Amino acid sequence: MYKFILFNVREEEVELTKAWAKENNVELTFVDDQLTMHNIHLVEGHDGLSTSQNSKVPNEAYPILKEFGIKQIAQRSAGFDYYDLEEAKKHGIIISNVPSYSPESIAEFAITSTLNLVRKTRQIEEKTKEHDFRWQPAIRAGLVNEMTVGVIGTGHIGRVTAKLFHGFGVKIVAYDIYQNEEAKSFLEYKDSIEEVVAMSDIVTLHVPATKDNFHQFNYEMFKKFKPSAYLVNADRGSVVDTKGLIKALDDGLLAGAALDTYENESHFIPKDFSDKEIDDELFLEVLNHEKILFTPHIAHYTDVSVRNIMQIALKSVLEVLETGDTQNRVN
Repeated sequence: MYKFILFNVREEEVELTKAWAKENNVELTFVDDQLTMHNIHLVEGHDGLSTSQNSKVPNEAYPILKEFGIKQIAQRSAGFDYYDLEEAKKHGIIISNVPSYSPESIAEFAITSTLNLVRKTRQIEEKTKEHDFRWQPAIRAGLVNEMTVGVIGTGHIGRVTAKLFHGFGVKIVAYDIYQNEEAKSFLEYKDSIEEVVAMSDIVTLHVPATKDNFHQFNYEMFKKFKPSAYLVNADRGSVVDTKGLIKALDDGLLAGAALDTYENESHFIPKDFSDKEIDDELFLEVLNHEKILFTPHIAHYTDVSVRNIMQIALKSVLEVLETGDTQNRVN
């Protein structure tokens, strides 16, 4: 029987994981927190390791894990920018991710966020709470059907998002380094992100976080937006320069933004801060900005994705132990 240790596991995930473990003859140890240098000692004595990081794994962790006999870390998300892939590889540690656990979940949330922005639902709710039931220009909406949607990144999630937007009858333009032939039946690729942005009324981001796209959507990029356009980021927080976005919104360079992720979110999400002070001034600006709809990295959070994330990640651990590799390897 193999022994796996799982970090950053929520209570709802425990029962799902126990059922999988019983079927696959695996013994599980659960840890509430993410993997850190303070709790890495707990890994000793286990065969496999899985975590759901949203903060960096220190490089000094890899030789310790190697010493414990760990051959892999199974990240329970599509994003894997929390790892130094080369450093892990140097110590014989495979990093795997869950590349596709429910593209539909994230795509549907991106559509929901877009509709909330365009139909001005927050402003309507605020006025309704004040018992102001007037029809007035402040809550009059545009029509998505008449808009152009720009999709940045046409991998699994980007393509599903584009398909859903296609159902609204919109024109869809897109940018991706690797163009998808099937996607060309419902969208038109452009030669640059800047060209897509300049044409679009809605810009939705679906790219992995890399060194090359860190703060790619910064103040200079927002200058290329239509003043009436909206940004939707149900993707990676680091792609958007938050300070630049707030300045751009204040300067009227774009009309609004829906953010399901924040570049410095790891201290806050997913945690309960209802009785704690938030000491991040930039995050407070995001939360309180009248033109930003913020949600706590929740686009993926559906019944289907929770089950798939756990099971696909643990299957990757088992694959490495039994075959020496996994199809979900990223390094």
